[in-house]
Amino acid sequence: MIIKQELINQIKDHFALNIYETKVWLALLGKGLASAGEVAEISGVPRSRTYDVLESLEKRGFAIMKLGKPVKYIAVKPNIIIEKLKSNTLKNANERIESISKLKDTNEYKELEQLYNVGIQPVKQEDISGSIKGKLTIYNHIKELLENAKKEVIICTSVQEIQGKSRFFSLVFDRLKRANIKIKIALSGEEKDIKKINNKFKIKAKQIDVDTRFFIADNEQVLFMISKTGLPEEEIAVWLNTPFFATSLGFMFNQAVGSE
Repeated sequence: MIIKQELINQIKDHFALNIYETKVWLALLGKGLASAGEVAEISGVPRSRTYDVLESLEKRGFAIMKLGKPVKYIAVKPNIIIEKLKSNTLKNANERIESISKLKDTNEYKELEQLYNVGIQPVKQEDISGSIKGKLTIYNHIKELLENAKKEVIICTSVQEIQGKSRFFSLVFDRLKRANIKIKIALSGEEKDIKKINNKFKIKAKQIDVDTRFFIADNEQVLFMISKTGLPEEEIAVWLNTPFFATSLGFMFNQAVGSE
């Protein structure tokens, strides 16, 4: 059985195996049930290493050792491997999230905050700005900006954006309402869709004809989108910490939709 090198390289990367593990697993899949010697012959992996590799694959759930003599191994169905990898990845991710969440309670985090505050104090307010790339990163900044507002937020986006990030905006709106933060929202899109959003989130979004997206917090900070590629990783936004620009943009927003 000849296994293409291209397949070996792809499987190695997809399943996080080393080159010997990949060759042995593929050989075992093709044979179904095989001894270490048979696997070595099929895979081209040195026989002296095949035993260790099979033992490693067994521990990781890629192979099962058949009881009896001589010792033989059975390949585990690929779909079972994928489901196991998914479960392990989810478990590891949850453990990592829990670990990261606890960082704010550590002395090290307090030192990081102190370092940031010391470093940011001498910086001119107009210099605190930057471009942000990638939809996930952008939304993390939007969340931070809106949830740290003290008095008022302005949200100008599209119906599609609210619908596509429904859970995100639901959590943000709930937090703002609990904190008694004034919310001003304008959405581009069909009027009937805006009504549905207003009913769903218990907000008073107004319709706007301009297809634009920006977020303002307390007339001090602004985050606005400058690209619309359709590719999440290529989305670009600009964040500015400048009351002059934020107030001006907020004034134009009120003129366009009417202030309450």
